[in-house]
Amino acid sequence: MQQSYACDLRFLVFIVVVFTSAMRDFDSIATDIFYERDAMRPTLRTWIKHAGLLLLTVCTATIAGVLYPFGIKDTLPTDAEPQTWTEIFNFILSLPWRYYNLIFDTVVALFTDSAYLRHGLSFSLSLLFILICHEMGHYVACRIYRVDATLPYFIPTPPMIGPAGTFGAFIKILSPMPSRRAVFDIGVAGPIAGFIALIPIGVIGFLTHKAAPSALEQASEGGVLIFSDPLLFKLFAWIFGVDLNEPMLSNPFYFAAWVGLLVTALNLIPSGQLDGGHAIYSIFGERIHRWTGKIAFVAMTVFSILGWFLYNSPSGFLFAVILAVMMRVRHPEPLYDLPLGAKRKFVAVLVLLIFILSFSPFPIQIK
Repeated sequence: MQQSYACDLRFLVFIVVVFTSAMRDFDSIATDIFYERDAMRPTLRTWIKHAGLLLLTVCTATIAGVLYPFGIKDTLPTDAEPQTWTEIFNFILSLPWRYYNLIFDTVVALFTDSAYLRHGLSFSLSLLFILICHEMGHYVACRIYRVDATLPYFIPTPPMIGPAGTFGAFIKILSPMPSRRAVFDIGVAGPIAGFIALIPIGVIGFLTHKAAPSALEQASEGGVLIFSDPLLFKLFAWIFGVDLNEPMLSNPFYFAAWVGLLVTALNLIPSGQLDGGHAIYSIFGERIHRWTGKIAFVAMTVFSILGWFLYNSPSGFLFAVILAVMMRVRHPEPLYDLPLGAKRKFVAVLVLLIFILSFSPFPIQIK
């Protein structure tokens, strides 16, 4: 009988606690749970791992910075014009050895020629500065909201396979988002920080712009990669009096800023868990977020097909595949549906402006 009374008493206490909690303002509960806690701190082993990836990415991006299409080193083989099926087969078999020789010669050139080293480091350090600012924008916002997140993972890639020597960087969020405000702030902090970082690099690129000699211009008429200039670069060209239609000598700052704008535009596409997807979700909710992802996929697929037929460029198909994957990634729901407010909606307009300045429907063209 005493055990029954004890159970009843515990049940009564439980009801009182639940009722009392329900009467509290939910925002204060969310604050107690999420804002008044310490976020995960990286260990020494974690710092070493992420620093190692960063240093490896510096190496691959520096090599990529002196190779085609960003660099000054001649990488196009003069004897690679197979005509018969046998020659084509032998050429394919020789590609790994040719690639090894190219990378080895490039590394030797970096250690023996200061011009190559200066050009390669100007590209890699400028590009990684933009990427670091982008990812640290996310990371710092996570720390402000006490959301557990990893340090940035940098992705090194073999030069010319990943043209810039890297596929960018990312952070992984390990705890729930406390509110829609947190989703918005963390999502847009990266693109804003990266965009601000690339502006001075782009300015340096246009201040150091040099037109290509006429002989080089004639040699390039047979067919070259053309990097379509986004609206920000057209604005810079107007300010600094640069003719974007004339060929220019390889400029590492220009190319680093160009890649930075491409990364910014891709991340701001309103789909899945891309930065633009986070912004759309926090502003309009899950249903609109789902539809903007579908519309973005259709639009990018159309741009990819048009780019293939108009400019012989298959680059847009990669972006369409990325968006197809993003469509199937469900956006996590924040624990508290706190309205954004007028200030964040104003920031959303600025982020839209950044996307407009960064986006180019046909970024890579072959003419």
